[in-house]
Amino acid sequence: MQKHDFYFDLPQELIAQHPLEQRDHSRLLQLDRVTGEMVHRHFYDLPQLLRPGDLLVVNDSRVIPARIYGVKEDTGAQMEFLLLEQKEQDLWEILVKPGRRAKPGARFVFGDGLLKAEILEVLDGGNRLCRFEHDPGENIYTILDRIGQMPLPPYITEKLEDKERYQTVYSRELGSAAAPTAGLHFTPELMDKLKAMGVRITDVTLHVGLGTFRPVKEDNILDHKMHSEHYHLPAHTADLIRETKAKGGRVIAVGTTSCRTLESVAAFCGEIKEADGWTDIFIYPPYEFKCIDGLITNFHLPESTLIMLVSALAGYEHTMHAYEVAVQEKYRFFSFGDAMIIL
Repeated sequence: MQKHDFYFDLPQELIAQHPLEQRDHSRLLQLDRVTGEMVHRHFYDLPQLLRPGDLLVVNDSRVIPARIYGVKEDTGAQMEFLLLEQKEQDLWEILVKPGRRAKPGARFVFGDGLLKAEILEVLDGGNRLCRFEHDPGENIYTILDRIGQMPLPPYITEKLEDKERYQTVYSRELGSAAAPTAGLHFTPELMDKLKAMGVRITDVTLHVGLGTFRPVKEDNILDHKMHSEHYHLPAHTADLIRETKAKGGRVIAVGTTSCRTLESVAAFCGEIKEADGWTDIFIYPPYEFKCIDGLITNFHLPESTLIMLVSALAGYEHTMHAYEVAVQEKYRFFSFGDAMIIL
């Protein structure tokens, strides 16, 4: 298939710039993956769409407030760092602006001296390898909580007042550069309601990288190379998935990241079991899903790998028609936008 097959016209005003006041009051487009039938709902209607014995698989990764602003130690020039991946305790791969000031040996100061940094190496692609320094009684994560800002996607231009609104209520494992946004609609109360009716909820971890926003540049989607992200599928989740399948329940991934984790393990291991590793799985039509029976997800960018994944599950024609309807009905798009459920 070609990249332009996944294009749709999205008015700028439909890109959500801020979260709704109440998480579960977002709209929810219900899409039947077999018939293409659609129903307009709200996220708080989710209990009506699930059954006792269903299993929701959420991604418990937590976003690091990884964008920090500081100055070059010798000149006082303003700098922006974005922490991408932790290599060792205080050794990180980072993105720097402006890059010309970040040569090996250059030193920088953040938060009035709470955090200092030295550039060690310029990596392929222009990212830097950097070692941070701080008070021995501190760790970098607590400092980032004090001085860092959320690395919001480039299409969000408004400042986020409350950092927790770019975290899911069940986030736990620090490591993501972007939120697994399908989970932003859940509240503790909604999760309790689902559990009370017999829906089980379990977790995987996939640390979302900024590559999730990388556009597909090749016309032929088969030529696109996916970014790699670290995942962990714990033993208790593998057990619950096998048990759910054995009893005829449905396994429903909350978000494309949970989906990619489950499908990666199923594909690489030949079964669902405890696993830990890196995945660059690229799911597009036609694809035979090996684990999931349904998906909860937000509305994605035109020509993105994420809309290609949705098309693989719901069918290309059903997906593109659903997006056309979502635009007509003025659904809110992307990270802080509305959701759809595909069953």
